[in-house]
Amino acid sequence: MLRLLNIELQKLRYNRSAKVISIIYFVLITFIALIASIEFNFGNIHFRVADQGIFNFPYIWHFTTYMAAILKLFLAIVIVSMMSNEYSYRTLKQNLIDGLSKREFVLSKFLTVLLFASISTIFIFLVSLILGLSFSDYNEISIIFSDMEYIGAYFIKLVAFFSFCLFLGVLVKRSAFALGFLFVWQIVEWLLYGLMKWQFFKGTEIADNVAQFFPLNAMANLIKEPLSRLGAIQSAANQLGENFTKDYHVTWLNVLIVLVWTALFVYWAYAILKKRDL
Repeated sequence: MLRLLNIELQKLRYNRSAKVISIIYFVLITFIALIASIEFNFGNIHFRVADQGIFNFPYIWHFTTYMAAILKLFLAIVIVSMMSNEYSYRTLKQNLIDGLSKREFVLSKFLTVLLFASISTIFIFLVSLILGLSFSDYNEISIIFSDMEYIGAYFIKLVAFFSFCLFLGVLVKRSAFALGFLFVWQIVEWLLYGLMKWQFFKGTEIADNVAQFFPLNAMANLIKEPLSRLGAIQSAANQLGENFTKDYHVTWLNVLIVLVWTALFVYWAYAILKKRDL
């Protein structure tokens, strides 16, 4: 496996665009720390974002993983272009001529997906830990390392999303079209959900029960939006007569759905390559 991963790393080593995009991605994640410096002044009222509890343990694990996951498209570009370059520069065909099997080729790409997801997960863990230790009101060990499920969910979410991008890169061959297909698929999921929710199954939970199995929606459900968990938001909602009953936890069903989709994406990528005349 190390041999296969080393082959991919050698290709990325000379890919300047992949380096630039990856650096931008990690720099943008680091910019989450700048949220702490945002301060609003309204006359005698001083409002600092960091004072609202977004960097408190264990909430910070939820907040940072959700925010960082929004930026995953940057690395998705690297994954898709990595696959499209195999066709453009004919390195795929050369690898097969040199003795690499199609199964090993797909495995090498998936190992790269795992590497990207692992590095990103470790990075967001360290950023969150540093921010939490700097700004959190709670520094007990038991509190610091509670709710770590979000870190695991973040890793699974990245692996699934990058596997989807890998599949699209194999299917479409061109990075621009693959990314376009990704956006189209997201729109298709929204339309299907909208039709079920407000047209076919109005007033029922059937639409939500079905939509949880959509690939991109399942990935999104791994880490639900965290802002409505904030005390200030909860208090404001209560004053308006609204109550949040949302379940913010990472559920095993959702994890299982995403893992199944991940396996399918990798298998379909292999199946396409196996049948395709290269």
